[in-house]
Amino acid sequence: MFDSFLKQLHQGIQERGGQPAAVPEGLQHCQSSKSGGKIESWLWSVPGFRRWRVTRLDAGDSLQVLNSVAYPEHGLDHPLMGVDLLWFGARQKLVAVLDFQPLIQDKEYLERHFTGLRALHEQYPELNGEETMRSFDPNQYFSPWLLFCRGGAEEAEGSLPQAFDAFLSAYWSMHDQAKGQSALAASEVERLQNAYDVYSAERDPAHGLFTSHFGKDWSDRFLHEFLFPASQPA
Repeated sequence: MFDSFLKQLHQGIQERGGQPAAVPEGLQHCQSSKSGGKIESWLWSVPGFRRWRVTRLDAGDSLQVLNSVAYPEHGLDHPLMGVDLLWFGARQKLVAVLDFQPLIQDKEYLERHFTGLRALHEQYPELNGEETMRSFDPNQYFSPWLLFCRGGAEEAEGSLPQAFDAFLSAYWSMHDQAKGQSALAASEVERLQNAYDVYSAERDPAHGLFTSHFGKDWSDRFLHEFLFPASQPA
């Protein structure tokens, strides 16, 4: 379901000068002995970003997942880019979350970085679901204009591909236009990005999913060493 999205994402990263970086040993991929599902992850070094991670889970008709988070350099106070796409083929159910994830909920910050996403929010009303994401506080690390949908094949095959393309383009544009305009000190950006990792690791609903497919030991490592490395216990 998400192969074309994965290809598009990687192509965009490479066109921006992205180079593969090392995923922690043993976490690059894993095959489930229970479900047959397989997971593969990539880490990219991209100019203007300190890390950009991508994960693809293929569990056949039961579940397809594409997840990606981009962390700008500490010298840039840009929002993180977050992508979560889930497709439950047997039930023909889509869950999609696309967002510029703000470091702070400040009016001036949101006005400076979110013009493009706000326009997409208006352009794709079918991706403006108001249902709360149960695991997270929508007022922390999520923007008021996130594209969020619980739908079916119509959205997955219709509006989502166009919205995904427009979303990536809008994020690149925001990144380019906001260069050199950071209002937060690099030390504060670092603190906020680390806090994002800690917050997300505590609430990540995918951890239970990964545990069910790949076991607790592997999934704990994946959570703390790859998905949210600043969350690793001291």
